[in-house]
Amino acid sequence: MELGNIYNGFKLLEENNIDEINSTGMLFEHEKTGAKLFYLKNDDDNKVFSISFRTPPTDSTGVPHILEHSVLCGSRKFPVKEPFVELVKGSLNTFLNAFTFPDKTMYPVASTNDKDFKNLMDVYLDAVFYPNIYKYPEIMMQEGWHYDLQDKDGELTYKGVVYNEMKGAFSSPESILFRKISESLFPDTQYGVESGGDPDVIPELTQQQFLDFHKRYYHPSNSYIYLYGNIDISEKLKFIDEEYLNNFERIQVDSQLNIQKPFEKQREVIIEYPISSTEKEEDKTFLSMNFAVGKATDDELYLAFDILEHLLLETPSSPLKKALIDANIGKDVFGSFEGGMLQPMFSIVVKSSNEKEKDKFKSIVTETLTKLVKEGIDKKLIEASINIKEFKLREADYHGYPTGLIYSMKAMDSWLYDEKPWEHLAFENILKKIKTALTTNYFESMIEKYLLDNNHSSVLIVKPAKGLAEKKEADLKKRLEEYRKSLSDKEIEEIINNTKLLEKRQTTSDSPEELTKIPLLSIKDIDPKAKRLPLEEKEEQGIKILHHSVFTNGIAYVNMYFDTQGVNEEQIPYISLLSTIMGKVSTEKYNYEDLAKEININTGGIRHTAQAYYETGDAEKFYPKFVIRSKVLLENISKLSQLLGEIISHTRFDEHKRLKEIIQETKSRMEMIIFDRGHVVAANHLFSYFSPIGRYEDILSGLSFYKFIVELEKNFDDRVEELVKNLQEVSKVIFNKNNLLLSVTLEEKDYEEFNKNFGSLYSELGNEYIKPTEYKFKFEAKNEGLMTSGKVQYVAKAYNFMKLGYSYNGSLQVLRAIANYDYLWNRVRVQGGAYGSFSSFQRNGNTFFTSYRDPNLDNTLKIYQEAGDYFKKFEADDRQMTKYIIGTISDLDFPLTPSMKGERAAENYIKHFTHEDIQREREEILATKVEDIRKFGDLVSDVMKQNYLCVLGNEDRIKENKELFNELVTLFE
Repeated sequence: MELGNIYNGFKLLEENNIDEINSTGMLFEHEKTGAKLFYLKNDDDNKVFSISFRTPPTDSTGVPHILEHSVLCGSRKFPVKEPFVELVKGSLNTFLNAFTFPDKTMYPVASTNDKDFKNLMDVYLDAVFYPNIYKYPEIMMQEGWHYDLQDKDGELTYKGVVYNEMKGAFSSPESILFRKISESLFPDTQYGVESGGDPDVIPELTQQQFLDFHKRYYHPSNSYIYLYGNIDISEKLKFIDEEYLNNFERIQVDSQLNIQKPFEKQREVIIEYPISSTEKEEDKTFLSMNFAVGKATDDELYLAFDILEHLLLETPSSPLKKALIDANIGKDVFGSFEGGMLQPMFSIVVKSSNEKEKDKFKSIVTETLTKLVKEGIDKKLIEASINIKEFKLREADYHGYPTGLIYSMKAMDSWLYDEKPWEHLAFENILKKIKTALTTNYFESMIEKYLLDNNHSSVLIVKPAKGLAEKKEADLKKRLEEYRKSLSDKEIEEIINNTKLLEKRQTTSDSPEELTKIPLLSIKDIDPKAKRLPLEEKEEQGIKILHHSVFTNGIAYVNMYFDTQGVNEEQIPYISLLSTIMGKVSTEKYNYEDLAKEININTGGIRHTAQAYYETGDAEKFYPKFVIRSKVLLENISKLSQLLGEIISHTRFDEHKRLKEIIQETKSRMEMIIFDRGHVVAANHLFSYFSPIGRYEDILSGLSFYKFIVELEKNFDDRVEELVKNLQEVSKVIFNKNNLLLSVTLEEKDYEEFNKNFGSLYSELGNEYIKPTEYKFKFEAKNEGLMTSGKVQYVAKAYNFMKLGYSYNGSLQVLRAIANYDYLWNRVRVQGGAYGSFSSFQRNGNTFFTSYRDPNLDNTLKIYQEAGDYFKKFEADDRQMTKYIIGTISDLDFPLTPSMKGERAAENYIKHFTHEDIQREREEILATKVEDIRKFGDLVSDVMKQNYLCVLGNEDRIKENKELFNELVTLFE
């Protein structure tokens, strides 16, 4: 393709080789409409498409977010109610979702199958340009909000998926904090309102405003189209032009983003968040200092501030974090640099503090930063932070997200603001400039200019308030009741009719004719053979080694799995605590700050975790492990070996002050997880009622471990000697040569180099016989209601089907797809208004149903109870079954990065899940028939009949349903 030429309606404007990501960037403009298109050409088979729009909100009704949900509820070519769900059920997608940002809305998809990829593009393009929102007002009612009234004597309430999602988001103090930071810094711009929607404001959105927003912004002239990977670009351009863009004319879309005028002096904002009636208010305040930092289009500042945030706040040797922790004004400190907006934000946050500490907080931040500017930042710390960021940039491993998806987001961070889309993708020259910091005052000058001398900043205080949730709920009920009283009989009848119209739409099945319009692959498009994961068993110096030979671009991924079966039952929580502490406290050779620097300078990171792996096909047996995951450039393997040996064998557990800091931080981070992932927390805790691995993992890292940490922090001074003793004993039991299984992922040609330089570590390990412990767990159906101040619920039911005499079959994964995207989606999400609902059928028999940000409680449990009957009467034609099978295979065939291949192979080895098992499961999935699903109806019914349940959620709602529970537990003190 030549610059200036037109290809299928698109003019090629610029081309740029981006060597850092082995890609060529090609920038096009659609001649007729002005649509912008960026293609990243490379050899990646995991292709990505995205269409985005600049969508600046003017209020907090959440219209961009509600629209993001709604356009995926049927369109011109694909008139079914939920094309998005139909694709999830029956596509080989490797990614399928949509995102609302403060200033843009993105619709990305990914697939390794070209036919599937084109189908996904077709559905998404039709959805954004021709949605059914103009035909069916019920779509906005369902996805956004509506008045719900069943009869003239009933209670008037609000319902809606986004409404409930944001009620959940506004239940978490961390979520409130980060949502309000941009409001405090940019009050006069699009960043001063809540694009996701504030639950107090969402009901102000009218149907007309909703449609007007789509008309205004969802036009090709305001679109940013992105393609990535090994694709036929001419064919894709032709398809986009002929099928979609050619139907539009170029228009002027006013989607300009406003710049906040800098403040003359720092602003101060105080916000309250709800806590339950039994929680204490002390040590529950968040203090944050926030700064507007340049523009996202300054590519050097964008990357440098990301590194500076890590340097100041994210490592044990970070000077600002250390100063704030040492001052004892809070129990956790972290930072945030948000570059994905026109005016990026940098934040310093102290958690578990008190409002009275505000002035001290401000002065410590100012004094510490001033001292760093005057005296200079430790050059080794600078080197460590630059190195860890560079390692991540070069590795391009994004924890399971397609690489092309992450690149699309980085491209938007400049492209949306009228600069080139490759600005943040080409990092080599920028890194060179930043590395001058090793010999100059580069970062010191940044601190001075953008932090110390910057009045465009805010201090945001987010403090707890008892009774706030109850007051808001009472005010809402009163407001709705007063509104109801103001309505005429005719108006009340209209609301009842609208409620029934929506319910009718939600409960009416799509016609077979409409369903066939959703493009579908055939079973023949699926490879019947499962991909074999690389694994070769070796032995070195008496240690079993699993070698995974794949191309890793010169990186060695080294995972050490230590058996922890020798640890006695009372000491299980200390295994997890040990994993949290290691690498963050001093060793004999390094103090903890220097250790952090050495790790970040010489490796890509060392992580310690404690977990357990179940035996495939066995409800009782499991393998507890202490896992050390590390990655390093091959030339530094010897240094990695030395560092691991130092941490494993020479960690000091006698630094009482440091231990307390880590325990406080651990408690804080667990609280964030409980709020953010309540559905998983409730389901996993439920397993502890009946499952050996469930009970073990609950003690190890679940809610039982959280309680252990809470008690440890509260009584630290009294328990510190006992704590040190337990850590020493557990460490000695675990780090033994006889416990170790080593997994290494790197090319065959590099194995000897690894082996030659890594073996020195083995001599650091103990070698005595360790007797395994037989755990004697006590089980009971606690059926807990875990009470918080949250405004929504996470509702879970579970049991183990193997304990009921059933066995595992691959077809259960097809059942899971049907449960998730048919039964639970329709009953719990669409009709119930929850943000999500999920099921799991594990290979050890453990099964759960759980919901996410759910306004309901007893009704959701009733839906779970009725699931078995639904499956017993399950109906589906051949096309529908093909769809479910393809969707199930899509989950199994997700492309794995080199590190993921090694890790998955090692985990399967531990679980005794062989390639033959994987192939048999695949064949069972591909052969699944309607009768198989019906047979599982009894399994589901029997699991639900056991009545093991756990609900995490609103205190009042749980108390209203107290008869369902055996125990009511206040989760937070």
